[in-house]
Amino acid sequence: MSTKTILIADDTAFVRDRFSAALTDAGHRAVPVVSVSELLDALRPGHPPIDLILLDLQLPPARGIGLVRAIRERGAPEVPILVFSGTVTSADQVRTLADLGVAGYINEYSAPAHILPSLAPHLFPDKFDRRGSPRVAVSAAVSYRVGNAIASALTLAIGKGGLGIRTMNPLERGSVARLRFRLPGVGRDVEAEARVCWADRNIGMGLVFEHVSAADQAAIDDYVDGHFFSNRRG
Repeated sequence: MSTKTILIADDTAFVRDRFSAALTDAGHRAVPVVSVSELLDALRPGHPPIDLILLDLQLPPARGIGLVRAIRERGAPEVPILVFSGTVTSADQVRTLADLGVAGYINEYSAPAHILPSLAPHLFPDKFDRRGSPRVAVSAAVSYRVGNAIASALTLAIGKGGLGIRTMNPLERGSVARLRFRLPGVGRDVEAEARVCWADRNIGMGLVFEHVSAADQAAIDDYVDGHFFSNRRG
């Protein structure tokens, strides 16, 4: 695995420290910054190239959407940006960020074990299919069936279009599996047919939903919307 350089832009120490530790332990280089000026300075020519930016939209002085535009104008037009989901304030902002090419979102309160699996699709895009829709970290039991074989594991994260599963024995990319899982607070099982879009023995696998009933899709959508926008700073 090649070493990547990740810029962590957040003014909260425990967020910077947790993400920095998880990335450093995995052999990557973390560049924590606490302000807009430090962020833009780290992107100037002469500094080590950045492979991924993790961004707090409220980084002092708060710039919001304008901060993403400033990053693109200051020499990082192609660097993937993941926004910390707790700093997003509305669905309209999500749509604007998508128009600006933001690669996705990550929960700043993710457990250390979930950080690298969440970032891996953006650090190694040649190995993974990426989804730009909001995803939320969730550890829920999931069973999956391929033919007559049934296995069970825990989820890593879920979005409206698919989910990630932690397993050291992932299915082959392109495999189609039947999933059954129960989201926290949802009083019934959710079922879906899904296709494996990425697989890595060190992380797990990601699956894209292909067939989901309207009721189950509504339950997934409500869960993602409710948890994505509920995790904000006061």
